[in-house]
Amino acid sequence: MSNNPIVWVHGDCLSPDGPALQKYPNAPAIWVWDDALLEEWQISLKRITFIYECLLELPVVIRRGNVATEVVNFAKSHNADLVVTAESPSPRFVAICDEIEQSIPVEAFAVEPFLDYDGYIDLKRFSRYWKVAERYVFE
Repeated sequence: MSNNPIVWVHGDCLSPDGPALQKYPNAPAIWVWDDALLEEWQISLKRITFIYECLLELPVVIRRGNVATEVVNFAKSHNADLVVTAESPSPRFVAICDEIEQSIPVEAFAVEPFLDYDGYIDLKRFSRYWKVAERYVFE
């Protein structure tokens, strides 16, 4: 068990009830606007506003740039010995964790799934996700 963790909050777990924030409620927490992802996915201003409003409900420091670099720098500034976060199915998440782990260990906690579905869902737009998800949520 870590003596001094930080929490990395990401887009797949924007909840104050997320497992990392629950396990370490007093740990410093960070969110990083991923410049590369915003550009690549062409995230709409509406979605950015929604995410920002969610972040206002969380005890996080907000940064912008390369996610791994910002998380590592935040961890170092807090003399952290561990980065804790919530799991994500995103291949980008795995790559970011691998990069962070070159400097500091990462522990990702399982998240209670919103729905039981293992097919493909386009995650770039919430409406595309919801078209699939709502059939399972309201069964």
